[in-house]
Amino acid sequence: MNLNLTHIISFCKGVFHGNSTEFTASHISIDSRSLQNGNNTLFFAIKGQNHDAHLYLEELIAKGVRYFVVEYIPEHLYEKANFIIVENSLKALQQTAIGYRKQFDFPFVGITGSNGKTIVKEWLNFLLSPNHLIVRNPKSYNSQVGVPLSILAIEGNYDFGIFEAGISLPNEMSNLEHIIQPKYGILTNIGSVHDEGFANREAKIKEKIKLFENCSDIFLEKNTEIEVLLPKNSQKHTWSFSDESANLLVSKKNENGKTELTFKNATNTFIVNIPFSDENSIENVITCVNFMLFLGEETAFIQNRVAELYPVELRLQAKKGINNCLVIDDSYSVDYQSLKIALDFLEQQKLHDKKTIILSDIFTSGVAIETLYNQVKQLLSKNKIERIITIGETIGKQLNDLPNVISFATTQEFLQQFNTQSFQNETILVKGARGFNFHEIVVLLEEKNHETILEINLDAISHNLNFYKSKLKPETKIMVMVKAFGYGNGGYEIAKLLEHHKVDYLGVAFADEGIELRKAGITTPIMVLNPENSSFRAMIAYNLEPEIYSITGLQAFLKIAQHQNISHYPIHIKLDTGMHRLGFEPHLIDELCSLLKNNNFVKVKSVFSHLSASDDLQFDDFTKLQFQRFDAMYSELEKVLPSKPIRHILNTSGIFNYAEKQMEMVRLGIGLYGIGNSEQELKVLENVSTLKTIISQIREVAPEESIGYSRRFRVTQKMKVATIPIGYADGIRRAWGNEKGFVTINNQKATILGSICMDMMMVDVTNISCKTGDEVIVFGKNPKVTEMASVIGTIPYEILTGLSQRVKRIFYKN
Repeated sequence: MNLNLTHIISFCKGVFHGNSTEFTASHISIDSRSLQNGNNTLFFAIKGQNHDAHLYLEELIAKGVRYFVVEYIPEHLYEKANFIIVENSLKALQQTAIGYRKQFDFPFVGITGSNGKTIVKEWLNFLLSPNHLIVRNPKSYNSQVGVPLSILAIEGNYDFGIFEAGISLPNEMSNLEHIIQPKYGILTNIGSVHDEGFANREAKIKEKIKLFENCSDIFLEKNTEIEVLLPKNSQKHTWSFSDESANLLVSKKNENGKTELTFKNATNTFIVNIPFSDENSIENVITCVNFMLFLGEETAFIQNRVAELYPVELRLQAKKGINNCLVIDDSYSVDYQSLKIALDFLEQQKLHDKKTIILSDIFTSGVAIETLYNQVKQLLSKNKIERIITIGETIGKQLNDLPNVISFATTQEFLQQFNTQSFQNETILVKGARGFNFHEIVVLLEEKNHETILEINLDAISHNLNFYKSKLKPETKIMVMVKAFGYGNGGYEIAKLLEHHKVDYLGVAFADEGIELRKAGITTPIMVLNPENSSFRAMIAYNLEPEIYSITGLQAFLKIAQHQNISHYPIHIKLDTGMHRLGFEPHLIDELCSLLKNNNFVKVKSVFSHLSASDDLQFDDFTKLQFQRFDAMYSELEKVLPSKPIRHILNTSGIFNYAEKQMEMVRLGIGLYGIGNSEQELKVLENVSTLKTIISQIREVAPEESIGYSRRFRVTQKMKVATIPIGYADGIRRAWGNEKGFVTINNQKATILGSICMDMMMVDVTNISCKTGDEVIVFGKNPKVTEMASVIGTIPYEILTGLSQRVKRIFYKN
């Protein structure tokens, strides 16, 4: 992409302020944290509900960025860069994309729906690639920001642009339609996703199909209610399992996890075999075939290509690797845009400064091969990749002039020389096209654990963080609790994400948790909530800030600070306003004030307290009493301190129920991890953690037999029982057994039979079609942790923090 600044000003109707319009942008950015920002970047400073990119302009100028699209110019930067001033930066980004889109005259395909958009896009790209040059938006870049960024990244000429468009609120789709300008429209499955954003299902459908307003042809499953809403001048190409008025009639036959589909239209009948049996995959395949028939692809070609379809991995995954490495697994596709995304994720999640990339040949359609690989060289250089391992005939030749490249012709050649000692204390990005079988490399690099894994959705954590931020004023600081190994989800990885989001503080329970974060490279201020006096010296060594909750604790810290000749060391004063756990009570405030008055060894960074019942509005009077007590004690402290400390009292449920008392900072805990204390709260939070395992064995058990220890479950009629390799040593409470709890297998409930064992449990799969090796969901969306907690009489905190460290954590981002 090369965009002339004069054209950009015209596209977004901006006013220029600066020294020169002689600038051509080859990189568009909205993320101040990306290492790809530089002197060729045009940065759009977008203001959102929870963030304002204008706050980071000075930082970007220091990185070499000189051209910005802004809604206002910070006064101290007025003469330090070039600015295009617009009314709305997001709108300006979209308008720039609309202007840029006009230079391409090849047809675009617009895909929308509730489910299957990305799968259909990726499968169509695979199915049509032998005969057509195709450009598409990467991964799930289908939003108000993702779509314009994807359009602005197009270079070269293609046969088709295949772009998905996703919305969650009314009045969003028209923006995306103007940007994509599709000639052909594909509607996938309409489900319940984002229902809450619309008055009803019909309103959501009407909004989605605005993408098709100017489409000549639209492809969808036969549905009269939807069809009447579609533009009248467009041709509808429908398919159905049963409605003979559809253009394409389909029948299916499932066997051994595979499906035979028979297609019949006005001129032809043919069969295709696909390696899937689930309903969503079958519908997505039919959608693709429907479009291929319209394009006139030959039957034999369709049959051969569809038979080679594969599951699409939509996620970037961070996994614990061998020899203290972190492995970023993106081993199923590679193109320039997805490489940029993966490198940003690498920087965000890196465990070590040393960064390695294992990279395959890159898809080059539409762009000269030399141009593409020159861009790749610049990208790798900007991201400071220390070691580049290339696999493929082309990439090795194109990057061989870089000083840090090791080249292999094939994946097999790399595997033959693989040495585990070659990878130590580094972050490794594995990025390759599917045909290179890079999953075999990931297997070697991963630390070996048993089949039980806890998947942590980093996108969901970001969503939940932004939800709570939306309840706060922009200037309110936020401390996020990552104690107890991130509530069982993982400490460092989540801390790294939060640092990426520029939270103001991290909170841990004990000094050793904070020390581990510092050793892992976390630089965000860290407060230790339960410091032991014996840990004060270590805390000072690692720049950790202690909570001080007693006179003896304060005296001990002051003694160490004096001995080490430290001045103004940050501490946090805890007040007891009614929790009666830790903190200074009112009768101790005078003594506390006398110790702090004119004391230069420490600086009181914040004063805070903890609400004991903010989650339960029946105790509203007591919560308000805690506020009053806090205000009274704080006012006494403020009189003797040289500067006004930050105040904070709200926890997760406090943010939700008492946002008016947010003061200067709040503390976010369990809500970040998708657990709210009310149904209203839970509706807007996204599930973060999914505990998965597999079926180890399936057996038939006859009547009069029993299952598990002490014969607690007696079999009354023949049943099919699956054993799964997870038990109370992994953190699953025994109280969840004996038919109280269940797991989910192939979207169906499987009741837990008998007592949960140390390493295993048995479940009823009599009415479930399943086999050894099938995936088992222990908790996630179904069952939810909150549901488990309610049944066994505990709280979600206890379940999450009780998960064993032998359960492998995998962190992923869509």
